[in-house]
Amino acid sequence: MSDKIKILAIESSCDETAAAVVEDGRCVKSNIISSQIELHKLYGGVVPEIASRKHVEKVNFVVREALKEAGETLDSIDAIAVTYGPGLVGALLVGVAEAKALAFAKKKPLVGVHHIEGHICANYIEHPDLEPPFLCLVVSGGHTHLVDVKDYGKYEIIGCTRDDAAGEAFDKVARAIGLGYPGGPKIEALAKEGDKNAISFPRAKVNDSKMDFSFSGLKSSVLNYLNKCEMKGEEVNRADVAASFQEAVVDVLSSHGVEAAKELGYKKLAIAGGVASNGAFRAKMIERCKEAGIEFYHPSPIFCTDNAAMIGVCGYYDYINGVRSGLDLNAVPGLKIGTRQG
Repeated sequence: MSDKIKILAIESSCDETAAAVVEDGRCVKSNIISSQIELHKLYGGVVPEIASRKHVEKVNFVVREALKEAGETLDSIDAIAVTYGPGLVGALLVGVAEAKALAFAKKKPLVGVHHIEGHICANYIEHPDLEPPFLCLVVSGGHTHLVDVKDYGKYEIIGCTRDDAAGEAFDKVARAIGLGYPGGPKIEALAKEGDKNAISFPRAKVNDSKMDFSFSGLKSSVLNYLNKCEMKGEEVNRADVAASFQEAVVDVLSSHGVEAAKELGYKKLAIAGGVASNGAFRAKMIERCKEAGIEFYHPSPIFCTDNAAMIGVCGYYDYINGVRSGLDLNAVPGLKIGTRQG
């Protein structure tokens, strides 16, 4: 019998239905993702009710495939981890119900996992040398957080956005220049054809907290620029707009991240979340961390966007720390980082 701890993980917080098997917190034996992007493109964004229905259709399939690819069975799994917040409540409920049913049927321990903590833990998959404490900059469609990772399972938010998340700003600007959904990858692709210095968009600073972010002013500046061009009858170079906007975002993110790490005295800085897959962002972080003498860590793109492998990693560390959830575990769409239920 193997001494290795194997976690079956389930993720369904938004529009990806995913399952994975993770061994000892660092080895991903399988990572199955069923994406709904093509479906939601029709509506210009995620439709919660449609997302929930698709999760119901796909959740058993991804669990079966994850176990099959890993060469495991439900009997050989040590525990079941599942995202229970934050996210879309209907979507979360599908994954939570699946995990509770499996845990009950097979008498396996259940571990409720925080989605954002999962994103942070994605960094452990490909970086065996990375251990807490370190600073992590979490950047996604719904979150922009500076998180002090004090230990496995111990987190403190030291900075966050006061308004729009960075990923949300990407989506809104993409829509404004006619790129559609999903905005982040489309902005990044178009930006490669433009001049990042063509338009001087603002870099917002929050006066009463240098650790916090604000992107609503930048978004408004882009919209104002587009409106002025329309009123004057001037042609808009969409590639220049995309490149200049993207540069403004990654400039603020990278400078805040590095300055926060230096202030805390950390020599390790990681990024996580969907926007962490952006090539310009990663390049700017590499450049600034090198200048500051800080070790930089980032997951591969497949582990930046929503996936179950990261939930399995986080679930493993929660499991060995004694975290257990009851069968009354419920979805918590507004779950705060560093808190837990069950």
